[in-house]
Amino acid sequence: MPENNSADQPPTQRPWLVLGILCIGFFMSLLDGTIINIAVPTLIHGIDASYDQVLWVIDAYLLVFSALLITTGRLGDTFGYRRLFLIGIAVFTAASALCGLASTPGQLLGARVLQGLGAALLFPQVISSILTIFPPRMRGRAFGVFGAIVGFAPILGPVVGGFILAHLSWRWIFFINVPIGVITAVLAVVFVPELRIAHSHKIDLVGVVLATAGLSGIVFGLIEGERYGWGTISGPLSITSIIAAGVVLLVLFVGWQHVQRGEPLMPLALFAGRNFAVGNWIGFVFQLGMIGIAFVLVLYLQMALGYSPLEAGFVLLPNAVLTAIGSAYAGRLADKIGGKFVLAAGMIMLALGLVVIVAMAGPGSGAWRLLPGLVIIGIASGATFAPLQQVTMDGVDPRLAGAASGVAGTTRQVGGVLGTAVVGAVLAACLNSALRSEAELRASQLPAGLRERFVESAMDGGGQFRPPSVPAGLSPEDAALFARLGHEAFATGFVNAMQVVLLGSAAVLVMAALFCFSLKGRDREAARADAAVEG
Repeated sequence: MPENNSADQPPTQRPWLVLGILCIGFFMSLLDGTIINIAVPTLIHGIDASYDQVLWVIDAYLLVFSALLITTGRLGDTFGYRRLFLIGIAVFTAASALCGLASTPGQLLGARVLQGLGAALLFPQVISSILTIFPPRMRGRAFGVFGAIVGFAPILGPVVGGFILAHLSWRWIFFINVPIGVITAVLAVVFVPELRIAHSHKIDLVGVVLATAGLSGIVFGLIEGERYGWGTISGPLSITSIIAAGVVLLVLFVGWQHVQRGEPLMPLALFAGRNFAVGNWIGFVFQLGMIGIAFVLVLYLQMALGYSPLEAGFVLLPNAVLTAIGSAYAGRLADKIGGKFVLAAGMIMLALGLVVIVAMAGPGSGAWRLLPGLVIIGIASGATFAPLQQVTMDGVDPRLAGAASGVAGTTRQVGGVLGTAVVGAVLAACLNSALRSEAELRASQLPAGLRERFVESAMDGGGQFRPPSVPAGLSPEDAALFARLGHEAFATGFVNAMQVVLLGSAAVLVMAALFCFSLKGRDREAARADAAVEG
């Protein structure tokens, strides 16, 4: 089969149509990662599930997706990007139908694992296809579309989920994927060319086992750490030992990539290029700082200000729209002046937006006070997603596009999971510290017999990021006072904790921005050649 990844002889004359089709599947998988979050209370009652079971329904998707990206990216190099994309869409669509038909927590969990597998199969193929079907001078704009979806889909998920739950059964959160998946598969068969490199690749089975097992251990430990207090799970098995085992397996994986005689799952030659190595590190640090923003703001809107999940989604929706618009323009700008400068500016603006939110948000302020910071963050997010992808993949050998996209995706996923764990731990510690003093300060306004119960209830609620529950048997006056003071204590304590987390995230983003200046700039002759072609 002839090689069809040349920039001079692209495999399709309609690259934007092909990208649009691929992005439908990509969008669907990203949307499904967050759309289920809003349905947690409904699922608990709908399938008679415990809270921990529902959390595993959410986490299983992320665990499988994160652990398999390196493998599925390389499989795209081996069997073709379109083929892997179609398999991924088929698995994801079938799994969505099974999720909707599930009647027990076990059935839903199994179907979510299949969904995560389908998403992992299709995700790297989108990035690999961009490198294959777009010449270098157009990749910034193509990654701009990619970045718009990365920024828009996770925020849109809760809004769509809330609308579906308000008008239909929770099962339609999953059933809605079925017709979309079928249509996407048909369009891909008709319009997407067979994107496959001429050189035949062999599958590194030992590498697959080591990478998958190692990443599974690390991601599992980071996801479940808070639930088990970062301690013992059962007998000698602990969160620390699982993470340590995962790290050891990944070290063995890297060593195997050095010594094995066949084709490695993760060719270490990828890291010989400065931009790929530095870009992955920036992506890891960026996700570490970025992931906490939406998590903390959603908790603030819902728990401190009392917004419903749907209302909170609508508050953040303009931010997502600005991200989508900004990504398109940032991609074009990156094509002209180079992605490193756009990326650094975007990250510094993100940090500025967080500082503005810290200055404006208060325990009793309305959502409108978040607007200036959210506008800055929305525009800045658009200036980061596309250039980050562009500078990381710049100079990657197209024959290794799948492996490169899998490694880049894995790096960011692990950074995001670690960021979520760190943010959760820091937020909980700061909230507990602030909440006790706030509760004790207000307890004197209650009858003497309720003061100790009030402080204990406030601390119990803080452990679950919610205001304290009102005890049964109180008079209407005491119950109303208990609820009001409890909400005031929680809102004030949460804002104090949120400020620490957001300022920490801002510092991490500034650090990531500084790393951008170690990226290699665009070759001037290549840039002039691209400009001549444009002209």
